Amino acid sequence: MNRERELAETFVQLADTLVDDYDVADLLHELVLRCVQLLDASAAGLLLSDQRGSLQVMASSTERTRLLELFQLQTQEGPCLDCFTSRQPVLVPDLTETAHRWPLFSEQARQEGYQSVHAFPLRLRDQTIGALNLFGHEPGEMPADNQKIARALADVATIGILQERALRRSEVLTEQLQTALNSRVVIEQAKGVLAERGNVDVNTAFTALRGHARAHGLRLGATALDLVEGRLDPDLVLAGAHQTR
Repeated sequence: MNRERELAETFVQLADTLVDDYDVADLLHELVLRCVQLLDASAAGLLLSDQRGSLQVMASSTERTRLLELFQLQTQEGPCLDCFTSRQPVLVPDLTETAHRWPLFSEQARQEGYQSVHAFPLRLRDQTIGALNLFGHEPGEMPADNQKIARALADVATIGILQERALRRSEVLTEQLQTALNSRVVIEQAKGVLAERGNVDVNTAFTALRGHARAHGLRLGATALDLVEGRLDPDLVLAGAHQTR
């Protein structure tokens, strides 16, 4: 499939979130995966603001990226935080040149094998609800066309989350974002359950969880909750993943 077709399909899928009912958690995981595919990124992560204005890791293309994003939040330094605060893209073609700006993050990111990072805000009008991070194993500027695509993907996802009704009623927005953030915790727990039961890594565990939810038309968060609370057999989820290989 060529890049133009993949890009068109991605925007169609994200645009579908403008309907009344959609899965925020699955939308954001799909966004980071699509960014890796479309923008020649090595990995991607997404941080979302909770009702208190604090950033939380909402989605990541790999477990290693998720841990790096958590490190960024714990140390309170890094491009995604600056991007969220400034509401502007933060483009870092070479992390060796940012040791003075983010000494802890830059060192940790390079230890994980990343040499560049580019962050884009999830913003609509005067409201910023998060930031998208794109990591590269090699140093280098992000092409202008890729920057435009990254911004557009972030914008469409933002609109999908907020929606016009949420802009008119702040309590709806707060409830929707908080529900998504709460589901993130349950999803992480479910990944752990599957990883332990199947003796697999957490990336494989998440793929199995997401695949089961999609195959049965279920929400990702609800599927994770059923698994954690014992209503869903982890072996059934793992078996489904083996069948689709």
